[in-house]
Amino acid sequence: MSGSSPKRSLLSSLIPAFGDNPYGERMERIRRSPNFADGVFTNPVGARTAPSGSMLRFARTYFRKEERIRRAPAGAIPLHTTTLADLAAPPASGLRLTWMGHSTVLAEIDGRRVLFDPVWGERCSPFSFVGPKRLHRPPAALKELGEADVIVISHDHYDHLDMPTIKALAGTGTRFVVPLGVGAHLERWGVPADRTTELDWHESTQVAGLTLTATPARHFCGRAIRNTQHTLWASWVVAGPEHRVYHSGDTGYFPGFAEIGEAYGPFDATMVQIGAYSDFWPDIHMTPEEGVRAHQDLRGAIMLPIHWGTFNLAPHPWEEPAEGTVAAALAAGARVAVPRPGEPFEPAAGLPLDPWWRAIAHGAAARTWPALTDDARPPAPQPDSAPA
Repeated sequence: MSGSSPKRSLLSSLIPAFGDNPYGERMERIRRSPNFADGVFTNPVGARTAPSGSMLRFARTYFRKEERIRRAPAGAIPLHTTTLADLAAPPASGLRLTWMGHSTVLAEIDGRRVLFDPVWGERCSPFSFVGPKRLHRPPAALKELGEADVIVISHDHYDHLDMPTIKALAGTGTRFVVPLGVGAHLERWGVPADRTTELDWHESTQVAGLTLTATPARHFCGRAIRNTQHTLWASWVVAGPEHRVYHSGDTGYFPGFAEIGEAYGPFDATMVQIGAYSDFWPDIHMTPEEGVRAHQDLRGAIMLPIHWGTFNLAPHPWEEPAEGTVAAALAAGARVAVPRPGEPFEPAAGLPLDPWWRAIAHGAAARTWPALTDDARPPAPQPDSAPA
C-alpha cells in the first residue's frame, strides 16, 4: 500500500532516519481503524507515555556515578561464536530460536524463517555519532545470516526499527509485515510497497505457509521530534502447521495478555520484553516479574526474555532484567531460556541455562544468585540430615 508524504517536512528531508509520515490511502486506512481516535492511535488500556514524576529526581538517578557504572557490564559480553554453523542445519524439532540481542530474534518455525525487529546498527538513534550505543557487536553478520521468509516489526522506535538494517534488507526479496503506518518509513528507505503488509490489531496475513497476526500492546510510537501517534505498535503471533510463537515487542503489562493467550495460544515459546523498565514509565515497559506474569497469561510453554543486555536505555543495573526474570520464573514455576546472544536453541531439546551474565556483573562476587534449573521450579527442600 503506497501512501507516503507527497511533501516531507524539512527535518524529515534532512534526517532520513526520521522516516516518513503516512498520507493518502495509508492515512485513510489508519483513520478507519477502531484503535484510532481523536487523531491518534490509542492503547488498549490507559498508559502514560511521557516520564512521570520529577525530572530532577530522574536526572539524579540516571547520572549518579555509581549507578551509571552498573548500567553497563563489567567486561565483554560473551557472544555465541558458532551461530552461522549452528544454523546451517534445519532444526530437528521444527522450532528453533536465536536471540541476537535486545529484541532481535530469528525464529525458525516449521521450515520457515521469521526475523523479528532486526537491529544491526551501531546506535539506536537517528544519528551515527550520538545516542545509545551497542554494548556488544551483532553475533552474526546480517549479510551472512541468510534470507528470511518474513521480517516482522513491532513498532517504529529506533531500538526496534533501524534504518541501516532496513536499507540493507531492502534489496532482498523478503516480505515485511508491520503495524499500520510503519510502511511509510520502509518506503522512504527503499522497500517496495508491494513487499510490505500493514496490519491492525487482530488482523492476519499468510506468508510462506505461516499465519502472522498483529495483537495489542501497551506502548506508543514516534521517531521524529513531534510524536503524532500515526503509526501503530503491536505484539505478534506467528503460527505454522505445528508450532506457534509470540513476540511482545515493547509493552506495559495489561489484561490483554490473557485474552491473546485464550484467542491464539497456547504458545510453544513466548519472547517477552523484560528490560528498560523504570518507575518513571511504569505503563509502557514491563518489569521482569510482569514479564513472567504475561508469559503465563499467554499460556506459553517456555519464555525467552528479550529487550535487555544490548543497549543502555533505563536506570536499572545491566544484569537486573536477567536476574529478575530468573527469580520470578523460579517463584512462578515457569520455564525460562537464557541464551547468550547468538546462541540457537530448540525448546524441545532443552533450554540454555548458563547464567553467563553473572561473570561480568558489577559486584557479582558480593551477591547470592538463585540457581537455574531446566523446569525453573524451586528445588525441593533438603533435610538437615540423612535419616537414620
